[in-house]
Amino acid sequence: MSLGVAAARWPVGEPLTFGDFADRIRAAVGHATESGARVVVLPEYLSLELAATFDDGVRADLLGSLAAIQVHREAWIDLFSGVARETGAVVQAGSFLLAVDSGRYRNRADLFTPAGRHHWQDKLQLTGFEKDTGVIEPGDELKVFDLDGPSVGIAVCYDVEFPIQVRAQREAGARLILVPSCTDTETGAARVRVGCMARALENRCYVVRSVTAGAAHWSPWLDLNAGDAAIHGPIDAGWPDEGLIATATGDTLWAIAELDLEALDSTRDRAEVGLDADWHEQLRPELATVRVYRD
Repeated sequence: MSLGVAAARWPVGEPLTFGDFADRIRAAVGHATESGARVVVLPEYLSLELAATFDDGVRADLLGSLAAIQVHREAWIDLFSGVARETGAVVQAGSFLLAVDSGRYRNRADLFTPAGRHHWQDKLQLTGFEKDTGVIEPGDELKVFDLDGPSVGIAVCYDVEFPIQVRAQREAGARLILVPSCTDTETGAARVRVGCMARALENRCYVVRSVTAGAAHWSPWLDLNAGDAAIHGPIDAGWPDEGLIATATGDTLWAIAELDLEALDSTRDRAEVGLDADWHEQLRPELATVRVYRD
């Protein structure tokens, strides 16, 4: 099965209205699908662009901007549901900081299908920044979505740096791991990039990484952004060097590639190394305890 996939290197915008935001989303996703993409991935914290639709006092306020964007939640769902339906693509809409209880939020990665289904994966591992806000809580469920073709898992930014979580998604059938991310330093971007490469290596799967780009000094959330979008595959014979299948750098908006899902299995027997098959070797009981030798 061949599948067109696109990951955005998304220059953070400053929309005046939700309509401005929606027009940009429709145009960008339309470009990706016209280029053959049937799965489209947008970056983490994309919803925080909507804080720009409020006055300076609100959008410059770390917690105030979270509260303010909640009025756009229904329009957000309608927008991405419509885009998925109109383009025939599965759209991973980055993430929305969603109010779930009194003063608490979850970093929710929404997934919309052409058939009208709305799925989501909440971020499970919080960064130090997210913990320091005092209002974001981690999700409590790890999911895989069977999309009548590809089975997909979502690892929100920092989540992809945790191998056991992604391994569980792979063993539940995921062949495609979608990674909406937002990092404000080159070191942060490198950690996510290496995490994506490692997960593709360990699990013999595709990992699709979207990022925010540019500067948004008006926002305490989206102020600076680093990294490139990329599509990663297994690091093995028959695949590109370092497993890098496509990338978007500079002014390029989309990393786009046609992925052969069946090749993940059909090439396994001639793999140089079989990390996915050998994963459980590290779980042997005799390796559960470390013996320390001292001189």
